[in-house]
Amino acid sequence: QVQLVESGGGLVQAGGSLRLSCAASGRTFDSIPMGWFRQAPGKEREFVGANRWSGDSITYGDSTKGRFTIARDNAKNTMYLQMNSLKPEDTAVYYCAAALRPSSGMSLKEGVNYYYWGQGTQVTVSS
Repeated sequence: QVQLVESGGGLVQAGGSLRLSCAASGRTFDSIPMGWFRQAPGKEREFVGANRWSGDSITYGDSTKGRFTIARDNAKNTMYLQMNSLKPEDTAVYYCAAALRPSSGMSLKEGVNYYYWGQGTQVTVSS
């Protein structure tokens, strides 16, 4: 069983930056689709960004493109989410997710396509 553990969340002023980490245990994940989602109270889960394998181009959500950057460190089995120019509307619980198996054609934006999920880390952006 693969476990995903997010870290790096916290309270930050608007305009600031945070880097979230998603540490995976159990096996390497360089060939597995992985990504980030977020969910704010009263709102549905939102796609942040993902790719299908290490080296694949990254697809970002509309609300985060240009401000957020995703990177994978295969040696550490860790996926990062660098968040810059944070806004109060970025306040949410952030989750990392991984697919069950390699897939070159799955839709990255649909949460139902992912099998493993972390417990989430809270990001709060003050005005």
